Amino acid sequence: MGGIDTNSNDTLIIARTGLPAAPPLPGPTLTKCARKRLQTEGVPQRGNCCISTTAIDLWERLFDEGHKADVQFHTDDGGVVYAHACIISMASPVMKGMLKKSKQKGRYQILSVGGVPHDAIRVFVRFLYSSCYENQDMADLVVPLLVLSHSFVVPQLKQICEQQLEQGLLNMENVIDIFQLALLCDAPRLSFICHRMIVKNFKDVSETEGWAAMKQSHPFLEKELLECVGHEENQTKERIRRKNERKIYLQLYEAMEALVHICRDGCRTIGPHDKVFKKDQPPCSFEACKGLELLIRHFAGCKLRVPGGCIHCKRMWQLLELHSRLCSDSDVCRVPLCRNFKDRINQQNKKDKTKWGILARKILRTKTIGVAPFFTSVYGS
Repeated sequence: MGGIDTNSNDTLIIARTGLPAAPPLPGPTLTKCARKRLQTEGVPQRGNCCISTTAIDLWERLFDEGHKADVQFHTDDGGVVYAHACIISMASPVMKGMLKKSKQKGRYQILSVGGVPHDAIRVFVRFLYSSCYENQDMADLVVPLLVLSHSFVVPQLKQICEQQLEQGLLNMENVIDIFQLALLCDAPRLSFICHRMIVKNFKDVSETEGWAAMKQSHPFLEKELLECVGHEENQTKERIRRKNERKIYLQLYEAMEALVHICRDGCRTIGPHDKVFKKDQPPCSFEACKGLELLIRHFAGCKLRVPGGCIHCKRMWQLLELHSRLCSDSDVCRVPLCRNFKDRINQQNKKDKTKWGILARKILRTKTIGVAPFFTSVYGS
């Protein structure tokens, strides 16, 4: 009986043997934790290698059972966590150096880790084996895990701790503590996020226990934060001032437009003397028109029309002078006294000329008015 040619394809095998082709092998199954690690941490995937659930389970069992463990982590509360020197030394260069200097007790090398709870050490060492963690453990122990990952140079875990804090574990109660820790652990992005939260919610943060403790332990840091808060408040006030200023300049611009419109075309109840006012004309599109018409009517009939004699007339004089500063051609302008104010500009003192020039430039910068027929798009003082 002849042998089957192993180099032939599946179609030839079926033709020769009459047997159906075998189904393809199932692809590697990755755990959720492993997929997340591969995607978010940029772990390179080789063509003939993958992290499967079986491999993850194997590493987890090796850690849980401590089979042939040769390292003991001793914590402040008397707890002990078992590990394997070959694994933790490859996962952390700091631990590799510590193992070279550690004391031997029987078949175990002893590593003492103080300042963090036993559960944090256990979660940390487990991560060195399988790169996995439980969400609840991360929520409860994120601060000591951040310290451990920084101290023992485990960048993957440090990045995860920072992400978890940014995405929900950071709050008003712990932001001061996390801010100080981020400065110590060289986490610039996390420290920036904490700083922004502190400045934005200073009133609530300043009433927490963390703020009171920081005042006692790091008064210089409190001083810097207070300076930042003051600077932020000044910037907010400056933004509000500029916004209100811009609003005033826009209103003046609209008043200038409406003044030209009334004197050139006529509107509602006032129009040029050489044109017949149309009562059935469409509604006016200038919002400032109605109020300006009332001001013009008052100006025309007021007996105290001299500047300073009536507050309403004084305002009208100012609008007429401002218009003359913006008008591009007084020879064809229909606004009253435009040419008179133009002639007075050279007779004004330097202080008044500068004041009106600054106002005109700011109005022109606030809104593009190059399309307006009686205004210049660029003002030259």
